[in-house]
Amino acid sequence: MVAVLVLSISAVAKPISRRADCPGYEATNVLQADSYLLADLQLLGNCTLYAKDITNLRLLVEYQTDTRLHVLISDSDNNVFQVPDQVLHRPHSQNSTADTSAIRFTYKKNPFSFTVTRVSTGEVLFDTSAAPLIFETQYVRLRTRLPTNPNLYGLGEHSDDFRLGTTGYTRTLWNAEAPFIPRNQNLYGSHPIYFDHRGSAGTHGVFLLSASGMDIKIDKTEAGEQYLEYNTIGGVLDFYFFAGPEPTAVTKQYADVVGLPAMMPYWTLGFHQCKYGWKTVDFVAEVVAKYAAANIPLETVWGDIDYMGDHKDFSTDPVNYTMDKLQKLISSLHANKQHYVQIVDPGIGQSSSYPTFARGAEQGVFLRSLDGFFYTGYQWAGKVVWPDWFAPNTQAWWTAEIERFYDPTTGIDVEGLWTDMNEASNMCDQSCFNREGNLSHAIPQLVPSIGPMKGLPGRDLLNPGYHIRNRHGGLSVNALWTNISNADGTYQYDTHNLYGTMMARATRSALVERKPTKRPFLLTRSTFAGAGRYAAHWFGDNYSAWDDYRIAIKQMLAFTSMHQMSMVGSDVCGFNGVAQPVMCARWAALGAFQPFYRNHADTSAPEQEFYLWPIVADSARKAINARYRLLDYIYTAMNKHSTYGDPVASPLWFKYPADTNTFDIQTQWFFGDALLVSPVVDDDSTSVTYYLPDDVFYDFWTLKPVRGRGASVTANDVGWSDIPVHIRGGSIVPLRAKSGYTTADVRSQNFTIIVAPGIDGNAQGSMYLDDGESLDVGTQKSEIQFYWDGALFVCNGTFGYPTDVWVEHVTILGGGNNGSALSVGKQGGIPGGFGPWRLNRSFFVFRHSFA
Repeated sequence: MVAVLVLSISAVAKPISRRADCPGYEATNVLQADSYLLADLQLLGNCTLYAKDITNLRLLVEYQTDTRLHVLISDSDNNVFQVPDQVLHRPHSQNSTADTSAIRFTYKKNPFSFTVTRVSTGEVLFDTSAAPLIFETQYVRLRTRLPTNPNLYGLGEHSDDFRLGTTGYTRTLWNAEAPFIPRNQNLYGSHPIYFDHRGSAGTHGVFLLSASGMDIKIDKTEAGEQYLEYNTIGGVLDFYFFAGPEPTAVTKQYADVVGLPAMMPYWTLGFHQCKYGWKTVDFVAEVVAKYAAANIPLETVWGDIDYMGDHKDFSTDPVNYTMDKLQKLISSLHANKQHYVQIVDPGIGQSSSYPTFARGAEQGVFLRSLDGFFYTGYQWAGKVVWPDWFAPNTQAWWTAEIERFYDPTTGIDVEGLWTDMNEASNMCDQSCFNREGNLSHAIPQLVPSIGPMKGLPGRDLLNPGYHIRNRHGGLSVNALWTNISNADGTYQYDTHNLYGTMMARATRSALVERKPTKRPFLLTRSTFAGAGRYAAHWFGDNYSAWDDYRIAIKQMLAFTSMHQMSMVGSDVCGFNGVAQPVMCARWAALGAFQPFYRNHADTSAPEQEFYLWPIVADSARKAINARYRLLDYIYTAMNKHSTYGDPVASPLWFKYPADTNTFDIQTQWFFGDALLVSPVVDDDSTSVTYYLPDDVFYDFWTLKPVRGRGASVTANDVGWSDIPVHIRGGSIVPLRAKSGYTTADVRSQNFTIIVAPGIDGNAQGSMYLDDGESLDVGTQKSEIQFYWDGALFVCNGTFGYPTDVWVEHVTILGGGNNGSALSVGKQGGIPGGFGPWRLNRSFFVFRHSFA
């Protein structure tokens, strides 16, 4: 029986038939009102390309808002799997109308197809008439026409170009462990949204709310017609169309559906150090001491699986990471205002002597095979079982385990957790099942009927007829077997892509229970749409190479600007392989201008802490000094992202959407609204050619003005510790007057304000302040706006956060002194803020409390 099951996974299934084309559906019983449309879709003739046809479908169209259109095509019996509301809560329609909507739905009856059109221009944004709709039990196809040479972005997670390929390109969405972040393959997360940017004509977004495995193909027909085609192995077609038309507007409209990213604690913006392979807690303490001796600020130390006993969650190594030694290390870190984060994996060691397993087994929280036995596989702890996040007791069990082990008094007082391997990754190849007898029981492949929106009966959940281009081959390879059921009656076949995000949600909830007033911090490897509500994300096990250095920029841009995840970043200097000092020096500078900033390496890689090479140490000191002075600017950008959806980092075309030269740029970015970052990206180079749009900029390091002309600029002799950064004209940037060794030190420093006038002579900016750690700050926050009109500087807003720091300098750039401030002494101010001030010089100095 085992051999039969193994064969069923590895064999190449053949389609039921090979029709040249399928006839599609006819729309009948159409009911149309001002804000919605309902219709039945009836199959015109057999298709059965890869599975059985679903004869009767249901169409729902909703004008939910004036900028959001919802189109749902589902089976009439409502049995096909849909993403549960408990995982991603769908927004309710606000009952806008076709007359007020910025985009409009129209359809053709026979064969059924539909278009989405921008009302203001008449431009067609989505047109499914390119090929008939196919809706089978285990294969769904929908194709839309695209303009020639389209500018498409998103569809993460991937390591490909930021602007997606348009010929013979396939994006596969099936969460998978992906060492070395391979190109043109599926990685750790699934985010089925793309942005279609059409320059001055506007930007729109298309989100398919589906957790099903899928191939999204972008290609041309033989006649040269451009198209995008969805090929899924199940689920419904649950589309949300976002009208934009500005790129940032699309981002915000998407956030209205999947949620805004969680606001991160202030300390998480500091520099983090981790290494898989730190053998003892004493070695970790030495790393901390060496950073201090090198005068390189270190905010957070991370514990990889080295700390665990037998690699089991909620345990410590009895020799190298004893509880008392870990507690001593953490107490020392806390005394120095530093932090500690630990890793946890979903695989729970299956041993009756392991309390975490025993309690979970008693409470029924683990996934089971169809025969009722625990489903087992392999992770770091050996033979493991996996939590079922749909089971009713799992959250309480997971919370209790976290509260018990991470008790601040008796256990390990971490500031955050790190969920890894949660795709979920399974180290068990097919042979190990035979060795362990895990599948010695007969497990049927064809599942019974299980209920509304839980999945169709009679499907082959191990080997569907249509094979997505999963990098591991079969769906279950290096993953949980897809015929494993969840407690609610759904199957891993449908919920696989949700596993990591559900673990992140459960872990965040547990951290809130542990410290109800504190803002939790969680880092997750696997993600799905909406994961930003719960966690930060790093881009997995990259490689110590220049290409991965460049990819770090592309991945950041996709996640921050399109996938609504604000706290993201790559392992600085690379996780696998041997980091070269020159590359690591460049990466130390690049990482300082991305949201999440962590140096991390594999156990097979040599040490790569910044202090090991003088060239890297110099770069790190300079970069971290700049980052720490900018912490409140970054924190303000993070708050804007978590409150309004404005991306913390964005591509150039977000700011210059009509500039066609920006559409392909993927190695420059705006960090916040004001800072244009243009790192050296060529291997071992000291030169960089970057693009400056038609605007005024100011060198961040010298404050000298630079006039962009919509052309490329080449900088030569860029030192190994240097990274070109410019302030965009029209911006006002708050900085701390001095840096510090920790973020707590930085928070005690005074401010200086940089005013960078635009071409029109005006500038504006903002700053957000709170205590940096409370889950709910209430009114204890300051939201401050700065304005400069060429003669008058105004600061106003709300000043609810008490602080005793001062603004020391306000420097207006563009004057004859090229950025050298002229002190005019301490000035008075109005209560609750400062200004308005009438200025007679290009530069001035003043002091005033925000309190």
